Amino acid sequence: MTKTITFNQLRKLKDSMPDGTMHQIADEFGLKVETVRNYFGGHNFRDGRSSGIHIEPGPDGGLVELDDTRILNRALEITKEAAEKAKVKMPTDIDV
Repeated sequence: MTKTITFNQLRKLKDSMPDGTMHQIADEFGLKVETVRNYFGGHNFRDGRSSGIHIEPGPDGGLVELDDTRILNRALEITKEAAEKAKVKMPTDIDV
């Protein structure tokens, strides 16, 4: 399933993820960590692969079309679980 969000929303989620989340997602989906980093705006295509995101200029850092939302959904789950465990609120502007 595809989804369109802003680049700033994607980066805010990345910045809110607990330590080790990218490694956990990479392990769960059988990906290299660099591929998961590329999903969140990284550009290391030597060690990682393209991750099906397309960025276009626009407001809030531009629009990002995600071809596959599995990484996004898992990152949101992990981040929400960590926020609930720590009894803190997730930033509302990353609720995608």
